[in-house]
This record gives sequence, C-alpha cells and structure tokens, in this order.
Amino acid sequence: MTPFHGVLLQTSDPSIFAANWTAVALSAVIALVAIGGMFAASRLMSSRRHSEVKLTSYECGVPATPFAWSNINIRFYIFAILFLIFDVEAVFLFPWAVIFLEQRDLGNAIPFYAMMLFLGVLFFAIIYGWKKGVLEWQK
Repeated sequence: MTPFHGVLLQTSDPSIFAANWTAVALSAVIALVAIGGMFAASRLMSSRRHSEVKLTSYECGVPATPFAWSNINIRFYIFAILFLIFDVEAVFLFPWAVIFLEQRDLGNAIPFYAMMLFLGVLFFAIIYGWKKGVLEWQK
C-alpha cells in the first residue's frame, strides 16, 4: 500500500484496474449500440423517393445561383472575427479568476492588472468594430 496525501492506494491489486476498464468498455458498447440504433432508425424512417428538387443543393433557404463564385460582404468576416475575439475572452476569464483569487490572498496584484490590460485591448477592438459599422446587421 502506498500513502498519498492521507489516502492509501492499493497498487498491487489488479482487480481495481479491471473494474475501471469494465466501466470504460461498457460505456463504449452502449455508445456503439446507440450509434447503430440511430443509423438503423434513420435508414428505416427516411423516404427513398428521389426527385430533381431533392437532388439540388440547398443552402440556408436560398436557391442556389448558377455562378460558382459570389460576392460576400467583408463585414460578415469581421463580425465572425469579433465573435471569436470575445469568445476567447470568455474562455480566458475562468482560469484567470482562479489564479486571481489565489494571488489576491498572497497580496499579488499583477494578475488583476494583466486582465485589465487584456480587457482594455478587447474594449478597443469592440469600439473599432462599432465605429466601422460591423455590428449593424441591416445596411
């Protein structure tokens, strides 16, 4: 038996590992049965009548145009980039909050100012997008 922070681990008993792998194998079998069941249900319930309308390409409710290339307004790309910027911001806020709370108790203010700098840069990004009119969907 090996002590680990007050907990005794039984590393020499292989039945512990066998029980854990049994749960993993059981989950894998259940997942495969569920996937197979969904494929079978789709195959049984889908219609098999093909028509010219069903074989045409369909995109967002707009009939397909005969041209392969179409002009897309650049504001859609900028809107997507702004979304990614603020999505990444939200992802970084959670680990920062944990570090901030740990460092605050130690009297360290650097994580706070680092996040204020990060949020300041993002604030200027949203102001830039707003001034450029990217956030106005109808033009």
